Amino acid sequence: MNWVWIGSNLGLIGGRILEHLALTAPPIVIGLVLSIPLGYAASHSKVARSILLSVGGILYTIPSIALLVLVPVVIGLTILNPLNLVFALSIYAVAIMVRSAADAFAAVPKDVLASATAIGFSRWQRFFVVELPLAVPVLLAGIRVVSVSTVSIASVGALIGIEQLGSFFTDAFQRSFLTEAIVGIVSILVIAAVYDVILSRTGRTLTPWDRKQGARMASAGVYGVAGGAPGGGAL
Repeated sequence: MNWVWIGSNLGLIGGRILEHLALTAPPIVIGLVLSIPLGYAASHSKVARSILLSVGGILYTIPSIALLVLVPVVIGLTILNPLNLVFALSIYAVAIMVRSAADAFAAVPKDVLASATAIGFSRWQRFFVVELPLAVPVLLAGIRVVSVSTVSIASVGALIGIEQLGSFFTDAFQRSFLTEAIVGIVSILVIAAVYDVILSRTGRTLTPWDRKQGARMASAGVYGVAGGAPGGGAL
């Protein structure tokens, strides 16, 4: 580990981290936004679910290098344009998230939906007031997986010349300089952890009822253990 190199290249490291963030944040947001209507449709139609999940599975199996080469041909950008990577990562994000979104909406209790309809909610009111809020915990669990996957896959863009943290891996290979590879790995892990913390706290903020229910269950568990301990000891 060459600490001198790290100290003298903090600006380069910081710049690569910012580039990585700029390339990975948009696909995560795009994946979430696009997956909500697709997942909603999949949860209300067996045919739509079968088609969307199958297409998503197929898209996710496309090798990242092949997709990065194919995207510029399809959308007409130069191969070194960073938007190619954003587009490819967005495809992977939607491919993962559509299943999570479908499961999230399918998990909303039917009796709750029936109650919302009974009190006069329109379809759109029921979606925004009832279904979407109740689907948030599962949606956020899915987007946390997407964020980790996106941060990791983005590094492959360095192989076609798109600069970000993955560039440290290609440089390390070409120069046989392990320090750059370690810096790249640690930086990617830190970014993934930061995204996960942000999403986790966002989920806690958006679903206060879920947190309160967890606290009640924990309290009930504590009291249950305390009440059952003497009986257990008697055995």
